[in-house]
Amino acid sequence: MRSAGTTNKTHTRFCGASCHIALNRISHCMTGYRMLVKEVILRADIILEVVDARFPDDTRNIEVECEVTSSKKTFILVLNKCDLVPKDILEQAKSRLSKVAPTVFVSCKDRFGTTMLLHKILELTRIEGRDTLVGVIGYPNTGKSSVINVLAGRHKAGTSSISGHTRGVQLVKAGSHIMLLDTPGVIPFGENDECIQGVLSVKDATHIKDPVDVAMKIIERFFAGNRTALESFYKVKFEERDSYDALLLIGKAINCLKKKGEVDEPRAAVRIINDWQKGMLLL
Repeated sequence: MRSAGTTNKTHTRFCGASCHIALNRISHCMTGYRMLVKEVILRADIILEVVDARFPDDTRNIEVECEVTSSKKTFILVLNKCDLVPKDILEQAKSRLSKVAPTVFVSCKDRFGTTMLLHKILELTRIEGRDTLVGVIGYPNTGKSSVINVLAGRHKAGTSSISGHTRGVQLVKAGSHIMLLDTPGVIPFGENDECIQGVLSVKDATHIKDPVDVAMKIIERFFAGNRTALESFYKVKFEERDSYDALLLIGKAINCLKKKGEVDEPRAAVRIINDWQKGMLLL
């Protein structure tokens, strides 16, 4: 019969080995992505960075933006899913982010803004004698593939491998004089990006270690853009409350309570995340 000490030591060695393997996988993934991004930046005339219009700052990748800038290339911030954000909030975001880079908002679902984006690409590059090569990057669930598909339209079927490029990079025709560099995959998240993975629905609530943190992030976004929508959905009134107080108030309203009447914070947070990820709770 094994002693408790032996079992604990075995468990520690197993956990340590598992963590080491997981970190190696993350490191390998990040290295592969960096090589691919460098390749795309090198070959492209201009870069589209696809971000989620609901969380534009959180879904930008500053490291990649610096890489593009240092390579003397131009990038466009594409605020995708604009149909999920009130127009006044979109305009505020566009006004602010346009100081960083040219900014266009689009809705792949409604096919809105794509013509404007194509015109902006040609306006900023002015390539003569050949097609403009456009690299497209973005985090998971920001809609990178959707942007490529909607820009390509009926041309999507005409893909071909690029000689001399990293395996998997494809050329996709996108109207007159524009070729998209379609890469397999997107910018991977780092190991500390669980919060944004939650708000982008990359991880569902059952796989999030700290649902309270993610729920507060969602609440903060509503406080910044559309507090009334959050109040109306949960039938509460926040007045001058912070995101944590709001979480407690919502918890009481939806009856996520412990036996003594205290709010069950994790359960209330999971409910908010689920409402958000299922598209029931809208900005």
